[in-house]
Amino acid sequence: MTVVGPFGLSVRDQALEADVQAGLAAVEEGLLEATKSEVPFITEAAQHLVRAGGKRFRPLLVMLAAQFGDPYAPGVVPSAVVVELTHLATLYHDDVMDEADVRRGVASANSRWGNSVAVLTGDFLFARASHILADLGPEAVRIQAEAFERLVTGQILETAGPRDGRDPVEHYLDVIGGKTGSLIAVAGRFGAMMSGADETVVDVLTQYGERLGVAFQLADDVLDIASDTRESGKTPGTDLREGIPTLPVLRLRERAERLGLPEDIALCELLDSDLSDDARHAEALAKLRVHPALEQARRDTVRYAEEARSALAPLPECDAKAALVELCDAVVHRAG
Repeated sequence: MTVVGPFGLSVRDQALEADVQAGLAAVEEGLLEATKSEVPFITEAAQHLVRAGGKRFRPLLVMLAAQFGDPYAPGVVPSAVVVELTHLATLYHDDVMDEADVRRGVASANSRWGNSVAVLTGDFLFARASHILADLGPEAVRIQAEAFERLVTGQILETAGPRDGRDPVEHYLDVIGGKTGSLIAVAGRFGAMMSGADETVVDVLTQYGERLGVAFQLADDVLDIASDTRESGKTPGTDLREGIPTLPVLRLRERAERLGLPEDIALCELLDSDLSDDARHAEALAKLRVHPALEQARRDTVRYAEEARSALAPLPECDAKAALVELCDAVVHRAG
């Protein structure tokens, strides 16, 4: 058993490991090539997060999904580059909206060069992804466009908040289905589709990616509260400080409304206060880390990961399927 990709994913078959490693190496080269510009400053800014590393979760999913067809098909690696470029572009924009200082263990682009450069660099990456997509055919362009629409819609819904009478938790799950699930679903879909896999397999891996994507984001929500910078690569409690209602906070508010416990209500009031104050922010983080709401968010993560695992049932038993199942376990493990 060897280790490959993010989270120490173990692969039992040497041929599969070789395929995945070679594919991820080719994606890395493709990312560096796609982020080059004739303007040296643009290259520096565009490669800032590429060179910072990252889990490459989406390209890994493309490579594993491609195992159900021809993993060496010419569209597999470029489609993985497209998905990762799109993801990287959203990180530049997210950091501007969140006013984040750290991303992947390095200074965020907005803190280093300012918001305007960060936003425009994200736009540059979107443009490069579109350029690659044009060579993959109109169906790939349509799939990516639909996913990008869902991604942006999710971001807008997050900003607008739930409409009157809408359950905030249901609203949030819809938001992350768009913001995160949509692009990870595309990773599974592109890998299968570009490899020439059967349409049934393409559908299975799309549904798997959607559910795994939600679990992945919920794990991130837990990490934002529970981890330190070394584990997550970004400043703990960033979402908390910015007043972004991630799942642990929503579960806390739900519990406070249902049970009316004084300590829950007091913690909600603390979260509603000015958390730009470091001492207040640290107190809120410490209390959330030991609150039952965090454990509830972990259980939600497990539920979506189990749904992803169940979606794989129609696929034939093979090492690639076993690796996809292990990805579900790895996502849950991140959330503790």
